[in-house]
Amino acid sequence: MIMKKKDWRQASQLLMAGAGVSVVLAAIGYTGVDIWLASTQWLIVAAVLALFGIYARMNS
Repeated sequence: MIMKKKDWRQASQLLMAGAGVSVVLAAIGYTGVDIWLASTQWLIVAAVLALFGIYARMNS
């Protein structure tokens, strides 16, 4: 499947939103309520999503 410029832009926004949600889940986990992953793991997920979001934005 070939992605168009518009699709890359939308993918970038979705990945960055996912990174933001991951940071919020890490903050919730920091208070002692782990949601599926530990706080540090959520931060790793956020970093990976942000990196892919930046890559997608560069392709748009």
